[in-house]
Amino acid sequence: MLNSKQRTILKAKASVLDPVFQIGKNGITDTVLEEIDNALRARELIKVKVLKNCDYTARDIIGAVAEEVGAEPVQAIGNMIVLYRVSDKTGIKHVL
Repeated sequence: MLNSKQRTILKAKASVLDPVFQIGKNGITDTVLEEIDNALRARELIKVKVLKNCDYTARDIIGAVAEEVGAEPVQAIGNMIVLYRVSDKTGIKHVL
């Protein structure tokens, strides 16, 4: 669980990131979840764009995606969501 200070730090770091994935009209599929899981393992902090043709909003999706991949929801703003999970990979620079 992230405290408000950690969440603020992560929001600041995520502001310069480009979206890694897009969630479109098919919504949250197993393939999308697998790719998000792999990206979190490699990067710890990712940004995902929810396209306008998706049936759900970013606020609707962030909780479900975070729960499925074991991540912490950092922010859902506009059509972007930001997720954080500590990587178990060795040799990477940790965000927090």
